[in-house]
Amino acid sequence: MQVEYMELMAPAPGHSVRLQVLRFGQPGQGPKAYIQAALHADEVPAMLAALELKKLLLQAESSNELLGEVVLVPYANPLGLSQHLHGQHHGRFALNDGMNFNRGYPELAPAVLEQVRTLVSADAQANQRIIRTALKEAADKLGATSSVQDLKRRLLQLAIDADIVLDLHCDSDAVMHLYSMTAHAGIAQELGAQLGAHAVLLASESGDSPFDEACSRPWLDLQRQLIPQSGSQSIPLACFAATVELRGEADVSHTLAQQDALALMNFLRLRGLASAQAVQEKQALCDPTPLSGSEPITAPCAGVIVFHRQSGERVSAGDAIADIVNPDTGDVLTLHCKSAGVMYARCSTRWAHAGKRLAKIAGTSLARTGKLLSP
Repeated sequence: MQVEYMELMAPAPGHSVRLQVLRFGQPGQGPKAYIQAALHADEVPAMLAALELKKLLLQAESSNELLGEVVLVPYANPLGLSQHLHGQHHGRFALNDGMNFNRGYPELAPAVLEQVRTLVSADAQANQRIIRTALKEAADKLGATSSVQDLKRRLLQLAIDADIVLDLHCDSDAVMHLYSMTAHAGIAQELGAQLGAHAVLLASESGDSPFDEACSRPWLDLQRQLIPQSGSQSIPLACFAATVELRGEADVSHTLAQQDALALMNFLRLRGLASAQAVQEKQALCDPTPLSGSEPITAPCAGVIVFHRQSGERVSAGDAIADIVNPDTGDVLTLHCKSAGVMYARCSTRWAHAGKRLAKIAGTSLARTGKLLSP
């Protein structure tokens, strides 16, 4: 294992911020996987799982089982780790400008399109090398004018040339679920099966350019632009990326972290990053569903939240999900779902403001448009 520390742009004189990067295996020999934890710094289960994964990767490396390169960032947001306001940790948004740490990543396909247009051919492997090199060069040229921009560009530079990108998060109160690109439904289901996911949510573009899509969607965008001139199927979707939600923010234990790390390691083995002897494919707990079919249950007014359903329960269209109780009048407003599916997440607090997203249901009957993720 090689340990690297990347110095980030200092937020102020006298301050130093650095990003720890762990490298396993040999670069350029076999596929590359990039895994980071807690980009939303207050979503802490991922950090513990990453440390357990580090142990498994060390074991695989010492046993000469690694067949590729794995880059692991155990805490992907040192800026957010330091953000506290009145005793509360705030790691989802940058306090200086309110920007989400997992939104607004540079979209690199337009930056490389004209460069690769004249170079691609009907040779898929050659095209993969050409495009991957161009994306890496474009990422390396990115500039930054703030610490947050610097963090985002550094993370993208580490991941943009990977075959597999896993961004480890958690939700508020949730069961295991993940997000990925529609074209990678099969691989996403394989990952979900290893993890025991209750929902696998797919979209070609979810909106606001989250980290995983900044890595995987350039290949889809370039495929759409270039295949007509270069030949059918000659532009591969060469990066599988997923946002993995490791249950809820309070689901922190050594047992769960070890379980999740083993599932991630087994997935890497099945994808050719390490010897796959004795690794068994698992039965998926769910079929992938469109992210556009995910139904957010939103509070229309302020009040006390009383849930009728737990995370992980299956619901039918019309079921009562939560009550909003007006503390002034005692009136109760019951919110019902429109979709059948699994309620895979709900908020962990019990006070609603108007517009607060209370719960999320993985269904198939809706067809939402626009920005599909929460802010």
